[in-house]
Amino acid sequence: MTPRQDAILQAAARCIARQGVRGLRVHDVAAEADVSTSLLYYHFTDREGLLAATLDHINDVSADHRLARAAGETALDRLEALLLGEIRDDDDIRTGSIAWNELRATAVFEAGLREPLAHTTATWNSRVRAALDDVGASGDTDHLATILTALIEGVSGRWLGGELSTDHARTLIRTAIHHLITATGKST
Repeated sequence: MTPRQDAILQAAARCIARQGVRGLRVHDVAAEADVSTSLLYYHFTDREGLLAATLDHINDVSADHRLARAAGETALDRLEALLLGEIRDDDDIRTGSIAWNELRATAVFEAGLREPLAHTTATWNSRVRAALDDVGASGDTDHLATILTALIEGVSGRWLGGELSTDHARTLIRTAIHHLITATGKST
């Protein structure tokens, strides 16, 4: 990905976080990224292509950042870093989480978002599954990855809505990780 494409996708995530998917205009994203609308269309073809690429971008940046932070730790630390990194008092994390939740909610009404969302969710689940495998979790790690992903999304929505503090949300996730890992026969 070029730096220009990265800037466009960051701008798209910010616009989605501010205006929602339904309020998103390609012209607004181009202005936010300080590029021409034609350049945006050149890279992403259309609005749906931009939304699909934004989903992947949010997912990739999120996972890469979190995994890099826990590179030298234990397998359990890396799993926690991957999942807990979704809820932090950081503007970029909050923007990505808002945009992700907005894109997920909009997929209920916009069928064109469902396939890109399913692809991005599958990519995320594979990262969580790999982290679970590294921990040595027994049982169906695909199933556990789906449970943990759904938990993160639900807790994230409550955190973003102000129902949970950052610390409380992170404690809930950490507790769930430890209970799930212990339930599969792996001691933490």
